Amino acid sequence: MHTPSSMQVPAAPGPVLPPRHPSAFPAHLPGLESTAVHDEQDVWLQDALFGPFSADIVEYLRIARTTAGPVLDLGSGAGRLAVPFARHGFPVEAVDRDRRSLRRLRSWAARIGPHVERLVTTSHADMSRLRLRHRYQLALLAGAMITAVPPRERPGMLREIAAHLGTGGALALDYTEHDPSGLAAAPHRTWSFPVPRVDGVTEWVVARQVFDLNAQLEHITYYCDRTEKSRIRRSVLTADKWIVDRGRLAEELAAAGLCITDRRQQQLDERTRSVLLVCRSKSD
Repeated sequence: MHTPSSMQVPAAPGPVLPPRHPSAFPAHLPGLESTAVHDEQDVWLQDALFGPFSADIVEYLRIARTTAGPVLDLGSGAGRLAVPFARHGFPVEAVDRDRRSLRRLRSWAARIGPHVERLVTTSHADMSRLRLRHRYQLALLAGAMITAVPPRERPGMLREIAAHLGTGGALALDYTEHDPSGLAAAPHRTWSFPVPRVDGVTEWVVARQVFDLNAQLEHITYYCDRTEKSRIRRSVLTADKWIVDRGRLAEELAAAGLCITDRRQQQLDERTRSVLLVCRSKSD
């Protein structure tokens, strides 16, 4: 779910209501990369939050150089990863459930040139009901996209991905790992960060997290402030994600025939880590 609006960014965000009971959510929660804006005037907000400045592009490109292509970009959004991969010569299939994001992706690739456009194909699909047609050397669930998939749907998605990896292929994914005791002690968190720009625009985002441990859900509200010359634009975006349990995810990967061959983590604070997993077929 997302809520673009023209609400003002509060200096200190007020309390955010806890997420509803999971039965009140739609069956398939959107993750960050597949969050779509309502209209073209709000496109900047999606771009500010989700690309093209994300540092993970470099790491995923490094992995791709060890596997070669083709690449499967799941939850591609408007091409934050897919287009840079194509620019580096990798054939990419970009999958997303938002048609407007896929149109933006194709438009971006076309603007760069035919050498990029011909390497990109797009598929409109929901990851929870994923049905793949080709084989890939690298499958990506970047931008914590795995948190967009309900736990009951995740094993089937992982099996589908594993069945379509070529020999020596890999699945690479990232997510935020939370310390359970830390979440219980502090279920509400707020932080702010600048969005890197090189065009004279100043952007700041205040993010407010609310965790529901019973439902294993995380609700995030982004209060975004963009200043360009004398104009200030303020918007609000919300997203809901599933909390990933490390042990359960490992069991689901193993059941899909995948083993974790590389785990890297970066400590974000005393209770939170950013985790990147590289998984390969047990039969390789």
